[in-house]
Amino acid sequence: MPIRLTLPPTFRDRITGSDRPQLGMWVCSGSPLVAEICAGAGLDWLLIDGEHSPIGLETTSALLQAVAPYPVTPLVRAPSDDAVVLKQLLDLGAQNVLVPMVDTAEQAADVVRAVRYPPRGVRGVGSALSRGARWNRVENYMADADRYVSVFVQVESGTGVENAAEIAAVDGVDGVFVGPSDLAASLGVLGQQTHPDVVAAVHRTFEAVRAAGKPVGVNAFDPEMAQEYLDAGASFVLVGADVALLARGSEALADRWIGDDGES
Repeated sequence: MPIRLTLPPTFRDRITGSDRPQLGMWVCSGSPLVAEICAGAGLDWLLIDGEHSPIGLETTSALLQAVAPYPVTPLVRAPSDDAVVLKQLLDLGAQNVLVPMVDTAEQAADVVRAVRYPPRGVRGVGSALSRGARWNRVENYMADADRYVSVFVQVESGTGVENAAEIAAVDGVDGVFVGPSDLAASLGVLGQQTHPDVVAAVHRTFEAVRAAGKPVGVNAFDPEMAQEYLDAGASFVLVGADVALLARGSEALADRWIGDDGES
């Protein structure tokens, strides 16, 4: 007889079941070894980034396997809202997905349909072939699939900010993540994530999403901004990235041992 397996709680469950915000970091390197090191660091969650990194489907699968033994929750950012890609991510075992560049409630509703089986959605049926259902070793996976999957959407444009309340209100959207980098570009202040207009837009989004009864998160590498957003009610925050830590750490080594003159 095959072993009957259970899946870990979703990111939705982790957020609602915690009495404090969930703090996490990006995994962009594509290295399962690096991902495993980050998974054991004591953070609450990791964002495996399939949008701005060289991470494809096979790599995502390997990263999820690498972090699976640790008490950290992986959230996988899809490259887009494409329904086929979302189906593939769910089938390879991504229980928690983040969809970038969601500007309208209609787009959010399409995302929800993409991760649900018919008749409530359009997700293709392949549980017997996929790690997502542990090759049908998770009992009643298809009937309970909504319980095993959480869906987060990303607001990162002026249009998205204006529609944040409607986006958050879509049934099946479990939370909204605000992206200050693209939001800054959308507002005409490229590269200025802490610009007053950007910060104000983030706060407006927070208020709209929280009023809809949904958790809201944000990316904030600057510790002061991260704390400001936590004080404003963020339920989940990204406070660093594997590649950024490596870049700044290696630069610090070079500065310490070589310096600006190129001599040790």
